[in-house]
Amino acid sequence: MTKLYEYQLDEDMDLNVLVKQADVRTAKNGKPFIAFTFQDKSGAMDGKYWGATDEDIAHFQAGRVVHLSGKREVYKGQPQVRINRLVVVKEEEQKPALYMESAPMTTDDMKSAIQSYLFKISNAPINRIVRHILTEHADTFFSYPAAKKHHHAFAGGLGFHTISILRLADKVAELYPDVDPSLLFGGALLHDIGKTIELTGAIGTEYTVKGNLLGHIVIIDEEITRACLALQISEDTEAVVLLKHMILSHHGLLEYGSPVRPHLLEAEILHELDMIDASINMITTSLAKTPAGQFGERIFGLDGRSFYKPLLEK
Repeated sequence: MTKLYEYQLDEDMDLNVLVKQADVRTAKNGKPFIAFTFQDKSGAMDGKYWGATDEDIAHFQAGRVVHLSGKREVYKGQPQVRINRLVVVKEEEQKPALYMESAPMTTDDMKSAIQSYLFKISNAPINRIVRHILTEHADTFFSYPAAKKHHHAFAGGLGFHTISILRLADKVAELYPDVDPSLLFGGALLHDIGKTIELTGAIGTEYTVKGNLLGHIVIIDEEITRACLALQISEDTEAVVLLKHMILSHHGLLEYGSPVRPHLLEAEILHELDMIDASINMITTSLAKTPAGQFGERIFGLDGRSFYKPLLEK
């Protein structure tokens, strides 16, 4: 069966897809509509379902597989589906995993990579705290996405994003001997693990109540406190204070959700590496669906910019 991104502009679409998001909103005329994000292994694409009834809202929930009939269009530089008809497929055909994107590493490979960086954390309190928290969230850390929509928004994306940052951090620590590997690797390993509580999972990803009210930065700060209590490590230990600062400052700016800006060399590096990896993932995801010699879709997370895919051979 043809996949979402195999359809060309203005081509009629007829395929099964996973409902990744189904947000109920109100149109200017006061009537409800559903803002969908559909997904299969080729990527995710949005579509609006106008004049949704209560029955439609109850039927077309995130995490359900539906048969979609429509047409591929473009709106404000973004690919979009004009929905003609939606039907929830039979229960025996409800296999969301068949339509989900996943990390380009197996879970076992990700676990092995994480272990190799744990051995590089020589500071005892940081090592113990990081190991404790990773153990607490081992099941979800390697299966959850790193975000609801923008970067690494696929099954296993959280673990893969973390490993990508660790690999970059390893090179930085090698080039700059003043960098403390324990702080940098410890911060990288924990910086987004709060998303295992902030988000609901890879299928029909939504924010939890804690995710909406607290956010993953506050959540992981609390997790470090809980780890200190369990391990009988004083929160006043400098290593703990510095590790918390790594987490609290990793978004870089107050307006981006960090309660404090980076004031450690390692914290500034973590913020920059986080931005680099997220940006590269957003750009390469767009360009993977873009023909050579053309601009890709506009990327919301990068100020609405679109990126050109060169004709030049590598």
